[in-house]
Amino acid sequence: MSESEVSGSDIYMQSLVRFEQGMQYMVSAKSGHGKSSLLNFIYGISNAYVGDIAIREDGGGVVLQSSRDFKVRQMSYMFQDLCLFPELTALENVQLKNRLTDFKSESEIESMLMALLPSEKLNQPVATLSLGQRQRVAAVRSLCQPFRFLLLDEPFSHVDNENAHRMASLVAGEVERQHAGLIVTALDPVDQFEFDKVMNL
Repeated sequence: MSESEVSGSDIYMQSLVRFEQGMQYMVSAKSGHGKSSLLNFIYGISNAYVGDIAIREDGGGVVLQSSRDFKVRQMSYMFQDLCLFPELTALENVQLKNRLTDFKSESEIESMLMALLPSEKLNQPVATLSLGQRQRVAAVRSLCQPFRFLLLDEPFSHVDNENAHRMASLVAGEVERQHAGLIVTALDPVDQFEFDKVMNL
């Protein structure tokens, strides 16, 4: 990985790609070809690359992108392994994230979940939900914070086409409201979003 920089409105990866706030990107590759690694580099949970990734604030100051403040204010990440708490309900998993950010109201959280799940599933432990239902919970959770970029790592891998489009509609609405950039990875190109650019690793 070459030297990189994250700015308040753009992510620059020298000689590789430029991600701009307000744009939507698809990153496609076979399993094991670096999709998750790319997002981990951008998010700051892996430093297994050459170069530096930093954020340039609007005022011109620079802070390390690995700081907690960076993650809370600048990016949201839906991990491929979802990182949900299996003993908590779908609703509790989202509420827990929202307590850290105080970004959504209870009614907004319930409305988002009910757009993607049957109402009776909201109060079931995540361990009892199907993998596709868990992905939908994780998608809602990722929207419960302010962000300049939203990273979705294979978000539709266990979701049927109808529910994938529902997820995408919910995500696209929040991305537009926050004027954020969107980076989605998948094994194969997907048609749920109107991507500005599709890249193959």
